[in-house]
Amino acid sequence: MQAFASSLVSVLFHGIAYGMILYVISVGLSVTMGLMGFVNLAHGVFAMAGGLLLSTAMAKYAVPFPLALLLAFVVVALGSVVLERLLYSKLYSAGELAQVLFTMGLIFISIAIARQLYGTQAAPVFLPDYLKGQINILGRDFPAFRVVLIFISAIIVVTLWFGVERTRWGAMVRAAVDNRDMAQSVGINTNRLFMVTFALGSGLAGLGGALGSDILPVQSTYPLENLVYFMIVVAVGGLGSLSGPFIAALMIGIADTATKYWFPELGAFLIYAATIGLLLWRPQGLFGVRS
Repeated sequence: MQAFASSLVSVLFHGIAYGMILYVISVGLSVTMGLMGFVNLAHGVFAMAGGLLLSTAMAKYAVPFPLALLLAFVVVALGSVVLERLLYSKLYSAGELAQVLFTMGLIFISIAIARQLYGTQAAPVFLPDYLKGQINILGRDFPAFRVVLIFISAIIVVTLWFGVERTRWGAMVRAAVDNRDMAQSVGINTNRLFMVTFALGSGLAGLGGALGSDILPVQSTYPLENLVYFMIVVAVGGLGSLSGPFIAALMIGIADTATKYWFPELGAFLIYAATIGLLLWRPQGLFGVRS
């Protein structure tokens, strides 16, 4: 019984850490898909870029870890603005098939570029010494980096909630998600709102990819290998919602960790089966504002 309790604590801790990273990466995709109605399957490209930027900055230029995280967020956000203005904006009015083909093309292009520049191995993770040890919590040791990861992710969650629920920008985002035409009619510049929201969501993906590179190894095939999980978080949580993807990410993180720990022979079967069942029950997701 004691062994099971110990393994349960372990599963919950690592599952929450995994779920937090899934949320930070995926929440921008939920909001931008709910706001723009754009099927952006290439969202994982921004997460991969953030992880590669972190590794390169620390390995080649000895950038401190906190500054490298900030750099990953800023550079990916700015880079996404360029892509949004030059490419994404041209397909806002296109059909879903065109959007899917376009973003899948971006995935394969990014994989080829990453493979050419970084090879096929996962980018090395360089942690400062103060994040390599253990932290004792209630008489039990936990990896320091994952404790900090959960703490930073929690700050991001609270900041996002405050930004969307308590600021003018958040009110405009909620209005545009609920009714884009009405938002435009009352003077909201939806084009600029789309750009800023897209940059924020992409920057968060870059930050999540960098912060979670110890959990989700960053390699050239990253956007394709993790695409299903990012989409499950969005689909189960619901488009345009903040709380839905958060709950979905924690559920998936804990369930996936538990399955790998206790039933490794099943792989991700239980996750996919549960996702199918939930979406048959609620096609719009747990808290989706759009069906």
